[in-house]
Amino acid sequence: MIVINLDVMMAKRKMSLNELSERVGITIANLSILKTGKAKAVRLTTLDAICRALDCQPGDILEYRKDD
Repeated sequence: MIVINLDVMMAKRKMSLNELSERVGITIANLSILKTGKAKAVRLTTLDAICRALDCQPGDILEYRKDD
């Protein structure tokens, strides 16, 4: 299972959903879907923009966890 730790990175960078939305250029609604883990997919261009805005690596946002 892939876990999205967007909220963790946003907290570390002290960045709000509104600010990230403006920097990345996607809607707050779409970011919220991603943040809550309800997204079924994420475009690499979106991931790239998020990593640029948060100054992080994709592995800081995406995490793989085995289903037990």
